[in-house]
Amino acid sequence: MSQHPASDPPTGAARGLERVALRGDVLYLRADPGPGGDVGDCAHFEADGWLLAEGGRVVAVRAADAPPDASWRREDWRGHLLLPGFIDLHVHAPQIDVMGSWGEGLLRWLEDFTYPAEARWADPGHAARSARRFVRQLLAHGTTCAMVFPTVHRHGVDAVFEAAREQGMCLVTGKVLMDRNVPECLRDDVAQAERDCLSLIETWHGRDRLRYALTPRFAPSCSDEQLRMCARLLRLQHPDGGAPYLQTHVAENRDEVRWVRELVPRSRSYLDVYEQFGLLGRRSVLAHGIWLDDVDRALLAERGGTVAFSPSSNLYLGSGLFDWARADAAGMRVAVASDVGAGTSLCQLRSAADACKVQALQGMRLSAWHALYAVTRGAAAALELEPELGHFQPGAWADVVAWRWAANELQEHRLGLARGLHERLYAWMHLADERNVAAVYVAGRRIQARPS
Repeated sequence: MSQHPASDPPTGAARGLERVALRGDVLYLRADPGPGGDVGDCAHFEADGWLLAEGGRVVAVRAADAPPDASWRREDWRGHLLLPGFIDLHVHAPQIDVMGSWGEGLLRWLEDFTYPAEARWADPGHAARSARRFVRQLLAHGTTCAMVFPTVHRHGVDAVFEAAREQGMCLVTGKVLMDRNVPECLRDDVAQAERDCLSLIETWHGRDRLRYALTPRFAPSCSDEQLRMCARLLRLQHPDGGAPYLQTHVAENRDEVRWVRELVPRSRSYLDVYEQFGLLGRRSVLAHGIWLDDVDRALLAERGGTVAFSPSSNLYLGSGLFDWARADAAGMRVAVASDVGAGTSLCQLRSAADACKVQALQGMRLSAWHALYAVTRGAAAALELEPELGHFQPGAWADVVAWRWAANELQEHRLGLARGLHERLYAWMHLADERNVAAVYVAGRRIQARPS
């Protein structure tokens, strides 16, 4: 049995015929376990088990005493945790340039850091280099699927898609739409934006594992005409990708909420702006949602949209504490996201740990199971890709990350004292980070997640 094999990928026909068997501690969730600590039958854990993938998809999970035959290439990750690759439903590709910048609240952050970083993507060369770096870093941090904000520049969208396509990733993105209240260099024309979106949808939506998202940045940056254009394009049905997705921001910051009230006084709430234009549906992902009220939560639950809870960013900018318990009570779908660059890490383990802390401040103890579901299978459900993403049931894409249970003496000591799997997983979630990533597989192919 080979030990930590080389990562040169097979290509073409050989890649399609590949059969690989990974041995390690295999864990995935069959269903949402809820916020409590009792996982019941929702988790499938095979200590020292086998994960079998053929043609890029999962074939089976087996116990250690049921090894595959000699026709399978075996890769030995004993002593490691094999998890589905994490899914990040809200992250900004250009903003890795501004992570950790000192600044004030959201609106000043946009002016001082975000918009200048995005303006640099006007240079196609810069955009291409930045997109490749961004995708490489997602993978190095254990994220194999993401919903991404690029910039207003069409070539930047192409660059992000192309970088993801080269790695075989599932990725959702789309041209950022802004036609008011932003710097002139980032302002687009609605007619041209529509032409760009239509062309990008035709080029990328449903190609390989890529999907397109209409991306109005947020209500203050989009005119009525811009939002009507989004609504028109959301009704398109692509033969391979179905309807496009929608991603935007909502109710992140109190000053932002007041601004929306001034700009759109006819709307009952910030969320209602999107409702009035028909932008809320099962493929709508709205970042933050901190300052939604009960009427908003009920509406979002009814429409089937998802809030991308971004705890690291919310804490960093002082935006507020997302109330997951009320979201659950309303029946809303919630996923956990990094929101880099106000978020301070691309590692979804850190996002999950921060989510636990934010909820603890509000009297809710989030289990490791619920947090793990929100960055794997739950996020896949938000993308309506649950049959093939975020778990290891037969037919799912074999997007796998081999994690070191312990990357240093302290982690090893603490995990050695754990009483049961949940305690071990919860401690690992709070102590581990991207340095615990040992290997990343996308569609069953081990990839080079870090530049050589």
